[in-house]
Amino acid sequence: MDDLVRQAMGKWPNVPNCYGWLALSARGDWYLRDDAAQAAGPFAGAGSTVTSKGSELRHEKLIGFINRNYAADDAGCWYFQNGPQRVYVELESTPLIARLLPDGAVHAHTGSSLNIQRCLVDEAGHLYLDCNEGLARLHTQDLVAALPFIEQGLWVPQLANGDDLPSRFGYVCSPQLRAFKAEPKKSD
Repeated sequence: MDDLVRQAMGKWPNVPNCYGWLALSARGDWYLRDDAAQAAGPFAGAGSTVTSKGSELRHEKLIGFINRNYAADDAGCWYFQNGPQRVYVELESTPLIARLLPDGAVHAHTGSSLNIQRCLVDEAGHLYLDCNEGLARLHTQDLVAALPFIEQGLWVPQLANGDDLPSRFGYVCSPQLRAFKAEPKKSD
């Protein structure tokens, strides 16, 4: 986490959390979801549309700032610490998207190295890496490059049900929905 972010958290400790405004795609791209995108539906899953995705972020320095300040809370909700404000992230797939580099190293979409424990494959053929840092879905463009690892027995894919991955690996795809369900009902 950036030092300036830590300082801001200490200076303003009671800033409310933000939900629904930032999302991570299954390809490791960040999306900003304004009011119109949120009103159009959820980021991913049933009811999602192209317009509900929002606008893909392209500004390299902003993306770098988000990547450096991306973490998970104790409930498995991933967020971007934006100064004193915690901006919770809607996930299309997993909290990390893995990229296989030409030298065989595996990095998350954030640029950090991943320490792989095991490999999984779901019913749709998506390849996942269970890492010390969290569950990562391998980017679709890297599937062919992963075949030698599988053929050599370095990665032995175990079958997994894609719908069970969030509960099995302790992450929340929609912190916004979770927070909404947890809100106490207002009495009239």
